[in-house]
Amino acid sequence: MEINLKDRRALITGGSRGLGRAMAESFALAGANVVIVARESDVLDETCSSLAAIRPSGKFLGISADVSDMGEVERAHTEAASFFGPVDILVNNAGTSNAKPFLAVTAQDWLDDFNLKFFSAAHLCRLCIPDMRKQGWGRIINTLNSAAKAPSAASCPTSVARAAGMAMTKALASEFAADGVLVNALNTGFLVSHQWVTRWQKDHPDKTFEEFTETIGTKIPMGRMGEAQEFANLALFLASDAASYLTGASINIDGGLTPVV
Repeated sequence: MEINLKDRRALITGGSRGLGRAMAESFALAGANVVIVARESDVLDETCSSLAAIRPSGKFLGISADVSDMGEVERAHTEAASFFGPVDILVNNAGTSNAKPFLAVTAQDWLDDFNLKFFSAAHLCRLCIPDMRKQGWGRIINTLNSAAKAPSAASCPTSVARAAGMAMTKALASEFAADGVLVNALNTGFLVSHQWVTRWQKDHPDKTFEEFTETIGTKIPMGRMGEAQEFANLALFLASDAASYLTGASINIDGGLTPVV
């Protein structure tokens, strides 16, 4: 099956590293024009250069913004629309792991986590959906995690913010399906990304990164961590016409880790 995103316009938050970058590169290779949003300008520039090398005829832009700030979200959307027109494909991928024992989570922790992971996604959906409805075609992909379905102890505030994202996915899918706007979520497990590199450098400098990931992999039924490209492959399908009858799904991509379907 050939996936073609020719001339589609994709906006990806958290797009400069890890899963976001893998999606941006896959979308670009399939013919999409791509705007990536992240905070670090130098990393954004490097990723955009990579996208241009993949497809020199494409249009690619990096926007430095903190999407936990709703004013920054609006600015990023305005710049993206000015650059390439209405957004066809929105990928809400911003977020970091933030899990603590419940009594250690402060009011500010709750606010910060929901601003970054939930309210930024909700606001971008609100900004992008009107144009998607007008053209009768749109794709929204929300990056969540396994805790959205199966929260463990000491998993707040992330698990709750991600569960809210899953509920929003289903609500929007039901409301806008008739308009051709399809909304789905991908629930990550243990996928190799920049967050895991940071965790390795901080907590396990005595091991090589390969040794670290092999240890993590023993916790997963498939016996290994997933790769960012494996995640991007599924996102590419959801962003395409090949997924034309799929909406309101929250798909585990975790090597069998999540104990619920």
